[in-house]
Order: sequence, then C-alpha cells, then structure tokens
Amino acid sequence: MKLRVYSDGASRGNPGVSSVAFMVLNEDDEILERRSYFIGERTNNQAEYEALISSLKSASDFTNDEVECYLDSELVVKQLNGEYKVKNSDLKILWLKVQGIKQRFRKISFIHVPRTNPQIQEVDQLANQTLDKIRKKI
Repeated sequence: MKLRVYSDGASRGNPGVSSVAFMVLNEDDEILERRSYFIGERTNNQAEYEALISSLKSASDFTNDEVECYLDSELVVKQLNGEYKVKNSDLKILWLKVQGIKQRFRKISFIHVPRTNPQIQEVDQLANQTLDKIRKKI
C-alpha cells in the first residue's frame, strides 16, 4: 500500500507557540487520518520536523510499504534528501528521529511542494486553527 502524507508546522513567533498538522491519504485519495495539535514553544523549522514525525508515525499504523511525504518547507526537504547539512543541534535531533522512523518503510520520499498546494493549504489551516484555539485559552 502506497500512502501520501502532507504535513505542516506553524509557529507564531520564532520561537513561539507552535502546532503541527498532517493528513495521511491512501492511493484512492481517502483520508486515513487528519490531525492537528499544540506542541508548545518551537521554531518554525522545529514545528515542520515535528509535523513530519507525527505524520510518519501515523502512516506506520497503516503500512510499512511506500510513503511519499509532501512538505512546504524547502529546508527540511533538502536536509532529508541530503542536499543540505543539518547544522543546528536542535534540528539534528529531529532529523535523527526521522532517520529512525523512515526505517519502518520499504520506500520513502520527501517532496517539496508550494504553499499553494491544496493539501498543504488544508494542513496549514488546521495548524493555524489549533493555534487560534490556544490563543483564546491564554
């Protein structure tokens, strides 16, 4: 079974209050899981990594075969594809988590898509709705 995951992290401030959101879709474009939650204070790049980690953990509940990961963070995609080195120690920890989780799958790919991608817009909206709810509680 081949899955597609779309993930996004949101941060209000850098660092600031942050959330993650993701969707896991099967080959028929059916949503298997859609989720968003608050993660505390993070940088935007940390939130992007944590959103991806959450999406991969979810995807591993459905398959160990193939997963295509779509992100709007060019930095994260290029780091995961080996085009950029990970110099920041906090991001290196998250990068290593992804390296461990990706072993659960036969094949995995990381693909940069623009913010205008409809699924990325949806997960971005979910992440921002979560932050809006948190702001109301503060």
